[in-house]
This record gives sequence, structure tokens and C-alpha cells, in this order.
Amino acid sequence: MATNNIFVNLPVKDLNKTKEFFSKVGFEFNPQFTNEQAACMVISDNIFAMLLVEEFFHSFIQPTKKAIADASQTTEVIVALSADSRDEVNELVNRALEAGAKPYSDPVDHGFMYSWSFQDPDGHLWEVVFMEPSTIQQ
Repeated sequence: MATNNIFVNLPVKDLNKTKEFFSKVGFEFNPQFTNEQAACMVISDNIFAMLLVEEFFHSFIQPTKKAIADASQTTEVIVALSADSRDEVNELVNRALEAGAKPYSDPVDHGFMYSWSFQDPDGHLWEVVFMEPSTIQQ
């Protein structure tokens, strides 16, 4: 099975605050899929985060009857992003912290893999990871 794109749908309390935060971190938004209820954050050419106001999240595409997790209290998902270097991990997480993110973990160095995590304004967990290319089997 092949897929073309990945869309991660995340509920947010204040869309403007969330967009401002991720803009400061360095992400851009696709205006074609952004309005007052939703913002399409571009992570890469084929990966997007749909940041959805909580009320809209309940009805977006496939309506959910489940309660929305309070990400400041529970973990519903950890969004992991790869980086090209340890420096890139540090740069992205530092930009997030300067933009108002809360630290989630200290940097973790396993030698072949390096990661660092933060919480966005809604409490969603984001982990930025670098893995030495020579350790990845093809």
C-alpha cells in the first residue's frame, strides 16, 4: 500500500496563538486550507499538521464522538520529526522554547540517536530526532 501524504489532525484551543507559535518555530501554513477554524501547517512536501479549533475538530472530515484529550494532562500522541543533524534538533527545539513551548524532556543522547522534546501551547508533545545515517539499515 502506498500513500501520498500524511495529515496529522490536532485539536487546538486558540488557533491564532497556535499559528503564531509555530510560525516563530519556523513552520509555514498553506493558505488554501487555512481559515478561522483550521490551519494547515506544512511540515514537509508530504507531511502536514491540521491544527483544528476543538469544536471544529469534532466534525472535521470523520466526526468523532470521543472526548478530546486534554494534552496538558494526558498523552494522546507524540509527533516525532526527523532532523538532519544534532544541531538542527537543538535549533528547532530552542526556537520552540523561545516561542513559548514548555520543555518536555532533556536532550537524550544514545550515541547513534539524539532527541529532544517540547510541548506546544496546547500540550501536544513534539519530539525532534536525529539518527546517524550509518546506523540505518536499507
